[in-house]
Amino acid sequence: MVYCFLAEGFEEVEALAAVDMIRRAGIELKTVGVGGKLISGAHGIRVECDKVCDDIFFDNTLEAVVLPGGMPGTLNLEKDNTVQRAIDFAVSNGKLLCAICAAPSILGHRGLLDGKEAIAYPGFEKDLEGAVISDKYVVRDSNIITAKGAGVAVDFGLEIVSAISGADKADEIRKAIQCK
Repeated sequence: MVYCFLAEGFEEVEALAAVDMIRRAGIELKTVGVGGKLISGAHGIRVECDKVCDDIFFDNTLEAVVLPGGMPGTLNLEKDNTVQRAIDFAVSNGKLLCAICAAPSILGHRGLLDGKEAIAYPGFEKDLEGAVISDKYVVRDSNIITAKGAGVAVDFGLEIVSAISGADKADEIRKAIQCK
């Protein structure tokens, strides 16, 4: 199971491209609305989430937590208690933590990137406290995947697929969708 958290002002491409790639791989994923089931993205696209924060639980079936960026979506994710509990659970249980664009700042503020290679949207590098800032667009270091922005959202999603289901599955999807 993967939880992709959506909060008001999320970056639509970052969230939905990742959701699409993960579901194409046959991995169970639930979108989780922070503050309600119907969430508006940064560009006014409304998404009906599968669940709301009060409806989810954390157990060993959880494989990954996905945090899309966008503003003020990232700020809304960071201040939510359920999102923070999901991060705590992932860290405590060796699960994947995946964040793109501004959202890696959430992990940086918690000290979770200390000594790890990571990337974020330009200007947010200062928030990746303790990280080794990468020049890559998508970076996986241990159980943390970070990415630079909407332009690499498909690659971000495929990196999550690779981490859960293997590189062959990610390559299969990449070829099927005609992506370099």
